[in-house]
Amino acid sequence: MAQENKTAITFIFITVLIDVIGFGIIIPVLPKLLSEMNNISINEASTYGGYLLTSFAIAQFIFSPIMGSLSDRYGRRPVILLSLLGFSLDYLILAMAPTFLWLMIGRIVAGIFGASYTTASAYIADVSTEENRAKNFGLLGAAFGLGFIIGPLLGGLFGEIGPRIPFYVAAGLAFVNFIFGYFVLPESLSLENRRNFDWKRANPIGTIRQLFGYKTIGYLLVAFFLLNLASHAVNSNWAYFTMYRFDWSESMVGISLAFAGVLISIVQGGLAQKASNYFGVNKSILIGISMYTIGMFLFAFASSTWMMFVFLIPYAFGGISTPVLQSYLVGQVATNEQGELQGGLTSIQSLTTIFGPLMMTGIFFHTTKENTSFYFPGSAFLLASGLLVISLLITYLVLGKK
Repeated sequence: MAQENKTAITFIFITVLIDVIGFGIIIPVLPKLLSEMNNISINEASTYGGYLLTSFAIAQFIFSPIMGSLSDRYGRRPVILLSLLGFSLDYLILAMAPTFLWLMIGRIVAGIFGASYTTASAYIADVSTEENRAKNFGLLGAAFGLGFIIGPLLGGLFGEIGPRIPFYVAAGLAFVNFIFGYFVLPESLSLENRRNFDWKRANPIGTIRQLFGYKTIGYLLVAFFLLNLASHAVNSNWAYFTMYRFDWSESMVGISLAFAGVLISIVQGGLAQKASNYFGVNKSILIGISMYTIGMFLFAFASSTWMMFVFLIPYAFGGISTPVLQSYLVGQVATNEQGELQGGLTSIQSLTTIFGPLMMTGIFFHTTKENTSFYFPGSAFLLASGLLVISLLITYLVLGKK
């Protein structure tokens, strides 16, 4: 059984890795593609990028709890495979999109089927013990980090050939992942641990309400929301900010994200578990959020390329908090509700992605446009650091004295 679990976790790691490579591969080319498609400047293109992320998030917000609950009823395997097939279709639509509207349609398709991480998290919860849960969730973070090493580098490379080539490559990777999973992925959820599908619980509002019914995690969900909302200063704004502020090329954006991926892989792949063992769960979460806050604040005032690379170090160390917090939340929920929990957490993340990209790209554009009353390109990072301070205070009030 231990060997089977190890094999399953390895496959889930590869699944998430290929998924993130497919996502990361398009990041370096998207700003200039939007700029050229709409004949606008890079900083104005950031708002269009925000619309794309928001359309994806709305669809994911609605469908993630459905997919999570379906995985609790029918198992993790079919939901993961359906998700991978949907991503392949999405990237093909993006590759051939003649207008911005088609780009948005592609993102909506991705949001509908984008349950791979939700169900992968539930899969990890199924096969983990209390002793190795933080480590296994850290491996998902490491897959994200490694994916963001390979993906943006490939995106910068293929983007030199043509701005749409990375989308075709991403479609191919997602489809290969689907084929791989079809033949290799075992089911992790036993029949006795499945529950009936309930539409009242399989909707984003109902799922989030259900999560807040757990008194031990209610306030931490608010901190989790703010943490993810702040992350969009980087997730939604990095390429646009660096191209505008430092005149970076697609390849430089890819290199910077690859460097961030190396750091995140190191932190979440091993340091998160070690921090949890050494400092304890509660202190590790607080230390991680503090490092996130410092990193965001430093980004806001960076004035040269080397500063952005150096300031990525404290930002990446903030990644200690994510797998440890997720592990803590998992420990508060029953086995047959893990899919619902992960669907609910993804819904919260999707909710932040509805507002976060528009908030961060919007403030970036309005503080960099012509005739602005307040010129400050780092405004999104400064706003993010403020949100993280609030998240830190809430977390401290809940966990600080435990």
